[in-house]
Amino acid sequence: MHRIAVLDDYQSVAADFSDWSQVPGEIEVVEFHDHVGDEDALAARLEPFDVVIAMRERTDFRRPLLERLPNLKLLVTTGRRNKSIDIEAADQRGITVCGTGILPNGTAELTWGLILATTRHIPQEDASVRAGGWQETLGTDLQGARLGVVGLGGQGSQVAKIGLAFGMDVVAWSQNLTGERAQEVGVRRVDRDELFATSDVVTIHLLLSKRTRGLITADDLALMKHTAVLINTSRGPIVEQQALLDALHGGTIGGAGLDVFDEEPLPKDHPLRSAPRTVLTPHLGYVTRNTYEIFYREAVEDVAAWMAGEPIRVIDPT
Repeated sequence: MHRIAVLDDYQSVAADFSDWSQVPGEIEVVEFHDHVGDEDALAARLEPFDVVIAMRERTDFRRPLLERLPNLKLLVTTGRRNKSIDIEAADQRGITVCGTGILPNGTAELTWGLILATTRHIPQEDASVRAGGWQETLGTDLQGARLGVVGLGGQGSQVAKIGLAFGMDVVAWSQNLTGERAQEVGVRRVDRDELFATSDVVTIHLLLSKRTRGLITADDLALMKHTAVLINTSRGPIVEQQALLDALHGGTIGGAGLDVFDEEPLPKDHPLRSAPRTVLTPHLGYVTRNTYEIFYREAVEDVAAWMAGEPIRVIDPT
């Protein structure tokens, strides 16, 4: 019998999207709704399972953990890539790693939710109305304002095009961005300092890597207008966390809309939870019904194909 662990099912919905009847043979599926970050506890939990389905990058599978899972033979990640899995170590231990498809729009759409929430102070005004208050803030008009997009790949391009629809002046910068690529999207490439100094909204759309970790520093935040807001729906460590906290508490920037954090789930006593002028969401960029339908349907397909001896969507070490 194959034992299958489904991890980090926060909303307890994995069973609703998974049709395990297509998997041949006898199986036992266990959905875990909590997150375990401690390696000892995680190793003890997963030791009996030969198949693990991981939701995005919520749980790390580094070499030390993989070496403590002698029964593990198949590791499925939702999405096409997963920086939290040591693919090389898995390959060396004979563990097959497979992925799934992913819808490209969810994060871009949430980005605009955070932009509107921060520039129009929606959470604060909602709380005020519920408490009996009325009109506490002044919002920022987006039409005519400047949107600075850091990273003009798939997500950044979508966000930029929506900014154009709002009538914003959209500029972009990244380490490898060319003027020609910016023109293809209908925006203008500017230097890094100009983007941070002149934008009313700065939004980050980069993959986390050695080159982008800590890319946004205190110097960048110091250039921003005191009314400008920073939006991050990519990865928390791209922005220096302490520099962001200092900018928020010091009033250097007007606010921040954050969907991603250095540590997830965000600890209950984390200083960002009490930072002023922030809108915080719990990494919801990909958390949509349509995306979950793809994730869990294709994860089951991956398991069925692997059990049939013909694994699909295999992620090889590179």
